[in-house]
Amino acid sequence: MNTNNVVLFERINENVALITLNRPEKRNAVNQDLAEGLWAAVQEVENDPKLRVAILAANGSVFCAGADLAEVAAGRKLGTPQGGFAGFVYAPRTKPWIAAIAGTAFGGGCELALTCDMVIAGEQAQFGLPEVKRGVLAAAGGAFRIARVLPRPIAIELALTGRPMPAAEALSWGLINKVVPTEEVIAAATALANEISGNAPLSVQATLALARDAADKTEPELWKLTQELGAKVMTSDDAKEGPRAFLEKRAPKWTGK
Repeated sequence: MNTNNVVLFERINENVALITLNRPEKRNAVNQDLAEGLWAAVQEVENDPKLRVAILAANGSVFCAGADLAEVAAGRKLGTPQGGFAGFVYAPRTKPWIAAIAGTAFGGGCELALTCDMVIAGEQAQFGLPEVKRGVLAAAGGAFRIARVLPRPIAIELALTGRPMPAAEALSWGLINKVVPTEEVIAAATALANEISGNAPLSVQATLALARDAADKTEPELWKLTQELGAKVMTSDDAKEGPRAFLEKRAPKWTGK
């Protein structure tokens, strides 16, 4: 399936989708077609019960250069009402997304990476929020999301200097999950996605929801959410299948119900 010609959608297998930004000649800069394509990809992942994990990648040596300035100058939109910038940065998502970044992810590209739940990077990958060098603001979530991932002084330094952070340094600070040879980025992201998709989908989604809310909610609020999500998970068919498969020494057959 192609969401459109600038965002490609394919199934790696039954449970994992690969979404690829496909404007390499424009360094995968975000225009309205890309935003609408990425929003459509989010909807496809959310609405397909068989899909459990999504990988966001890009063709070319640049993951995403951020906003297409020619589009900005022309007064065109670069997002969707439901998803925000690139149709993605605040799109409602219940399933995990892994960014597979082989090259540079600056500005809006870094913000797309920060929107994902996990990041696999190539050895040549770099991350940065250079907006302060352009007199603008990392307004697609970057200015605050970076401070949720990195230690506060490091996040502030990165955001206020606008300097690039190489993959090895990003790994040392916990900005990304793993650094691999550039040609192995998709394979490594797929391996991680397959490991996650082998687990009970309702359990994965409930756990992800709690992890995402951990920085925003109080402990009483998190306990309340745990109880609400736990009631749904523990009464599911999968909650019966997991222990049964363990006792029978076989792989579980998850239904997501």
